Amino acid sequence: MYQKLTPKQKALTINLDPTIYGTFAEIGAGQETVRHFFRAGGASGTIAKAMSAYDKDFSDAIYGKEVKNRYVTQNRLRKMLRYEVALIEERISRENHPNRKYFSYANTVTTINFDKTVKGHGWVGIRFQANENEDYNEIVIHVKFKENDATLQQETLGNLGVNLIFGAFHYYDNPRNLIESLYDDVAKDNLEIDMIDFSGPAFTYVDNRLMSLQLVKNGMTDAVIFNSEGNNMLPADVLYKKNIFAVRGSFRPVTKVNIDMLKNGLDMFLKDAICTTDETEVLIEITISNLRADGDIDERDFLDRVDILGKLGYTVIISNYSEYYRLIDYFASYTNGNIGVAMGVNNLLMVFDERYYTDLSGGILEAFGKFFRNGMRVYLYPYKDPETHELLDSSTLKVEENLKELYKYFKHNERIVDITNYNPEFLEIYSRDILKKIACNIKGWETQVPEGVAEMIKERGMFGYKEEFSLKQFS
Repeated sequence: MYQKLTPKQKALTINLDPTIYGTFAEIGAGQETVRHFFRAGGASGTIAKAMSAYDKDFSDAIYGKEVKNRYVTQNRLRKMLRYEVALIEERISRENHPNRKYFSYANTVTTINFDKTVKGHGWVGIRFQANENEDYNEIVIHVKFKENDATLQQETLGNLGVNLIFGAFHYYDNPRNLIESLYDDVAKDNLEIDMIDFSGPAFTYVDNRLMSLQLVKNGMTDAVIFNSEGNNMLPADVLYKKNIFAVRGSFRPVTKVNIDMLKNGLDMFLKDAICTTDETEVLIEITISNLRADGDIDERDFLDRVDILGKLGYTVIISNYSEYYRLIDYFASYTNGNIGVAMGVNNLLMVFDERYYTDLSGGILEAFGKFFRNGMRVYLYPYKDPETHELLDSSTLKVEENLKELYKYFKHNERIVDITNYNPEFLEIYSRDILKKIACNIKGWETQVPEGVAEMIKERGMFGYKEEFSLKQFS
């Protein structure tokens, strides 16, 4: 466990370290971070330069123009970091300062607007050397402000910047501690970090998907997204003005049922929304509660699941939204486009369970107002009872007596529709049985998962797969 220090203590510690030397470039919200270092004392040996290229023309003259004149972007931040580090290398002789570790800290942010309709957001990052003879590392984060005053947001940004610089030099060997330290003297109610990216020789063995997981697990954000290559994505870049189609599940492991549900549900969604795949973002969602199903989160198990989904080409969202209405509310904050969700019968029955909405003043009606907003539609995949062999779909499933008329309303208005073009053979595939067979190496499960998945599970020993087995274990 790291020792929590105040921003002043952190700034002074950095200033008193003769090996740390660098620049500050802050645009859009003032010189809030560097001010801590000036006030702490001893800054002359640390700060090579502090600047605020606030005017766009002047900023363009230094860092170059941006596509569509967008300045609060990840691309702009990385340009700033690399330009400033190159300037230090060019102007300061290594021969005269052989033990110095150079760094460049930068941010490009926009705070809350005058009408208080846009809270503000920005990019914050550092490019630094962990050791003077090594190449540079980068830590880049995206923040969303929650406070309703620009001055307070600037102060929060200043504290965050100090935490990032201190963390880079003192916790680079423990990224989990580094992430946790970002909120020292920063309230989670004041700031959200919804993307973080580590790169460089000090972070060779860091999996950024696990770092994203830490953000959700620690309550720093409610959702993170990464693409099929495992790269962390800014949710706004993925979801903004898109149509969204999502499937929730545990995917332990992903089965042919999951893929059948997704593909056939998506086909129906595209026709209903009159849109193309290029206009639609398809998401596989796993909730934190799903990851914690067996206690604390097993990070190896988490990576096994998302590695398989990535191999199949899917974008994954990890969320803290146990209730579906919160997930839809999240999507709607980024887009006015069409939203569709494919789910099984059991999940729909949970949606119609009033116990999940006791914390809402409007109860289930409030939840449904958010869930079925703007034409949102449920695409329901049927379920075959393994004992009775009864087929359950939107016409045969039974909700509580007091909710029957409400259910009929959504079904009649086609807000709940059946996925009809499903493969009947897949209805007898149950993930819990597959998982048991994998753990015991009982053959037969291989044909119940998508192509290439079985080989991946066996090669990497996923989900408890092992060569030797006992039939007694599968009883």
